[in-house]
Amino acid sequence: MWYNIRVKTNYHTHSTWCDGKDTPEAVVKAAIEKGFDSVGFSSHALLPISDPWTLQPDTVAAYVADVRALAEKYRGQIRVLCGIEADFISGLVRSDRSVYAPFLLDYLIGSIHEVVADGVRIPVDHKPELLAEGIANSFGGDAQAFIRAYFAAEREMAATCDFDIIGHPDIIRKFNGVLHYFNESADWYNEELRLTADAFAASGKIVEVNTGGIARGWIDDAYPSPAFRALLRERGVRFILSSDAHSATALDCAFDRFAAAEAFVEYPV
Repeated sequence: MWYNIRVKTNYHTHSTWCDGKDTPEAVVKAAIEKGFDSVGFSSHALLPISDPWTLQPDTVAAYVADVRALAEKYRGQIRVLCGIEADFISGLVRSDRSVYAPFLLDYLIGSIHEVVADGVRIPVDHKPELLAEGIANSFGGDAQAFIRAYFAAEREMAATCDFDIIGHPDIIRKFNGVLHYFNESADWYNEELRLTADAFAASGKIVEVNTGGIARGWIDDAYPSPAFRALLRERGVRFILSSDAHSATALDCAFDRFAAAEAFVEYPV
């Protein structure tokens, strides 16, 4: 079932359960005020391990219970769903339904926030200086090699993991306006996009159009880029509009700008 602006939803939402600024209830109240039909929570998780910005293995059940209680409390006013943004790190953690099955989630977003090289985890979108340091130390300053590794991991995640929505699939663009570390028009880069679009299409997964970089002031565009979206659209990939909100005020960031740009699916269908 396909929707445009007639149904207002956001399924990529963070709260104080991970690195968000507002409690889940504050987010739900804001969503109601903003006229949302549904809101879904997607706290970060790296099971079976954890980082300070993620759910801890022993807090996942409490997080789910909290969101389920809000769904019942606000039933009739808004639909509240419970998901997780599950990180993929090749050989370490998987964005896979089997890992999260005990929690009976409504959906799972598969995302990559780190690239691993020789056992070192390089954060892709945390701070520009950490990204630059990681490329220098683990890739000998070769940004192209780093970006190829990132997209290889995206393709591996899409092909080998069981989840629903692919999160911010070219978030490596986030700091490019500051670091200028690669040319988005380069032939090699566009070949990576084509290969990744093929992998996403073969997986049958939904790709989010994510406005989170706009909310945080790093980029004046959504992930994926217009060029990447065009490749995905040509291959019949379905899109979902997401704000990747880390605060209640950002729930519908740039939705007025992107809502009419694509046909979006409401999830779950």
